[in-house]
Amino acid sequence: MKYPHDPAPGHQSAPTGAPARVARVLLESGPTTATELGRTLGLTGTAIRRHLDSLVESGFAEASETALYGPTKPRGRGRPAKLYTLTDAGRSAFDQGYDDLALAALRHLAETGGDAALLSFARKRAAEMEDRYRDIVSAGQSVTERAELLAQALRADGFASSANTSGDLGVQLCQHNCPVAHVAGEFPQLCDAEAEAFGRLVGTHVTRLATLSHGDGICTTHIPLREMSNNPHPDHRSERTPA
Repeated sequence: MKYPHDPAPGHQSAPTGAPARVARVLLESGPTTATELGRTLGLTGTAIRRHLDSLVESGFAEASETALYGPTKPRGRGRPAKLYTLTDAGRSAFDQGYDDLALAALRHLAETGGDAALLSFARKRAAEMEDRYRDIVSAGQSVTERAELLAQALRADGFASSANTSGDLGVQLCQHNCPVAHVAGEFPQLCDAEAEAFGRLVGTHVTRLATLSHGDGICTTHIPLREMSNNPHPDHRSERTPA
């Protein structure tokens, strides 16, 4: 039986050398200009564009004039600089290794145990992550602080995450990388259980706006500043919009 996320024939290996360094920065930082990449890596404009061209030609990266997902970086006057982003193929080149085994295991679980077994597995996995992060995140005195601490914990686990506060609208938790994105594309229960765990950790109901597993350029979770009435952090003051 052919499943929708079986790896395509001729799957490319991860880039190596200098292009791999460029790809790694794109993986961790999200949409970035050639100038910013060159500054980060200490490479000349000519060198960085040569490596970017190589990544684009290989299908690992793509260029656009606007960021489709995530925070917009301020620009100066004149023609907008191109933003380079890893493609789905570029991200999968870094973390494809265990996808086949994970997909096979979850397909077997679905066939033998059904949806209930899949949901139980997803929630157990999310609960384990929640246990690891609880002490770290609970140190925050507000939703904003807890969201930033959660982003830091996720970064340490390889999710290349950031927390971006937008005035009184809330926080956008962005994950530029997800080690299980291909698996979650077929089994969205993993994403749903993870979002539920995020909400419990920060103390408010969260909403997933975009996911890598659905083909979006970034996983974005909206975290409102108003805390839940059954906030798991009762000693923290709620962040509320002034009347």
